[in-house]
Amino acid sequence: MPEQEPSQHGDVENLADALLAAIEEGAEAGSDEEQSSPDLVGGAVFAFRRLAIEFVRRYNRLEVTAAPEALTGPVLFVANHGFGGIFDLNVFAVGATFQELELDRDVTILTHQLAWTLGVGRFIEPLGARPASPDSARDAFERGDHVAVFPGGDIDAAKAWEDRNRVKFNGRNGFARLAVEAGVPIVPIVTAGAGESLFVISSGERLARAIRLDKLLRVKAAPVSVSLPWGLSIGAVGMLPYMPLPTKLTTRVLPAMTPFDGEDPADYATRVETAMQEAMTDMTANRIPLIG
Repeated sequence: MPEQEPSQHGDVENLADALLAAIEEGAEAGSDEEQSSPDLVGGAVFAFRRLAIEFVRRYNRLEVTAAPEALTGPVLFVANHGFGGIFDLNVFAVGATFQELELDRDVTILTHQLAWTLGVGRFIEPLGARPASPDSARDAFERGDHVAVFPGGDIDAAKAWEDRNRVKFNGRNGFARLAVEAGVPIVPIVTAGAGESLFVISSGERLARAIRLDKLLRVKAAPVSVSLPWGLSIGAVGMLPYMPLPTKLTTRVLPAMTPFDGEDPADYATRVETAMQEAMTDMTANRIPLIG
């Protein structure tokens, strides 16, 4: 049998190490998270989160950089998507980033309503997920929680390969209005690299409109992609969990941003998106696909 290529062998080892480390950590008794969710389903959800975070740290060689900044009160974390829905490398990278920041309060994660429509929402609620709505955010801020949001939604999560290094909020600015109303700063989090974990031929926005996904499920994209193990997949199938290629992920936490005096929320949102795009452009300027 021919010897395995060193690079391929390394990728397999990284994946195996990630899986084993997460399983070992999940087996440890006495975890605060385990105690907060003693039921079987809740325990499995927390174990999955640990697995996902360990996965991107090892298999995707995640690097996190953050400006040294003390968060004295609740903030609104604003992040960009990688690819997919709940199974999105960027979501896992943000989870790892929260651990790096050693936050002293819980984080409520605003999540697309589709998760509850498909019956998945209740399983991720123990992780802080709530349906993306102003009410969910207000309730979280009233409890003193941080809030995290991915404003680009499915448009940002289904970007074609050529747009993989773009931050696409598609004109959405509700997040800035929420921050202004709650009197909290916005802390942007930018992750690069996830768009190289598969090949997205098209975001499928026209297809989504043609089959009325936007009306039926509030989904505006139906990506056409090539991934493992699905091969060529179209539409909703393209958003299924997939085996990502071992692309290197880098995450940068930007300094907190507050609105200027009298600044319109739409202008504030644009300023945040622009700052995130500038960071993304800088992070990917000399990037080699997969390698980083």
